Amino acid sequence: MEKLGLTKDNWKQFIEWVWDFVPGLISAIVILFVGIWVINIISRVLRKFFQKKDYDETLENFLYEIINIGLKILLLILVITQLGVQTSSLVAVLGAAGLAVGLALQGSLANFAGGVLILFFKPFKIGDFIEAQGVSGTVKEISIFTTKLTTFGNQLAIIPNGKLSNDNIVNYSSEGIRRDKIDIGISYTSNIKEAKQILLDIINTQEQVIKEPAPEVMVTDLGDSAITIQLRYWASNDDFWAVHFYTIEEAKKQLEANNISLPFPQREVHLYSKEVSREMPKKN
Repeated sequence: MEKLGLTKDNWKQFIEWVWDFVPGLISAIVILFVGIWVINIISRVLRKFFQKKDYDETLENFLYEIINIGLKILLLILVITQLGVQTSSLVAVLGAAGLAVGLALQGSLANFAGGVLILFFKPFKIGDFIEAQGVSGTVKEISIFTTKLTTFGNQLAIIPNGKLSNDNIVNYSSEGIRRDKIDIGISYTSNIKEAKQILLDIINTQEQVIKEPAPEVMVTDLGDSAITIQLRYWASNDDFWAVHFYTIEEAKKQLEANNISLPFPQREVHLYSKEVSREMPKKN
């Protein structure tokens, strides 16, 4: 021991320190594993509780994450305390670390604040179809820091809550019904009144179309090659796209069946020939 630079007194102090430290270490390990087991049980109980209650799904996920993270932080403090770290020293260290982490993770804190704002003001909920940050999709999940959307092409879009809560959001599902407008061009030689009646009949024969407010057909533009007729109607969110695509297809069929032409942009090019006489240069 003397060759290692340890005297008998040093070795004795080391052994005493080990005997004092080992019980705390064992207690900390036991508390860690028991705590993780208890947290898992509490998490499962919370999930079952939320499933039985008719709470908002967004609120359920948010509370679940907050409680889960809070329990893990509490467990970490208990484990560190068992290792002999004084509570007052631990609070000071956590305060300093929290300040440093807060400065380093300002974006994450902004996202957390954005998540709280979304939860409080509820501009959208899970299942809504929204457009934000240049992305359109159905809200799949609202977590503490991000919101996940499933796009039309079934891609997963993840948007930070900080940006989402501070920018424009278009919620297509909030009102339950939507108004559509379809522009159809007819030739200048066609009968406008007849074309309008055909389009109105197409929309009125569909049961999915809402009758009040009543559908409308009007001339909106006199273009270079066509008269633009606009068809406006209301439908529920579930029936919106089915009515939209059916109306476009049926409009083409019935307008052409009634000899109303659907022109496309054309340009006439006229070529003129001009004889150019050239005089031969005179010789000196």
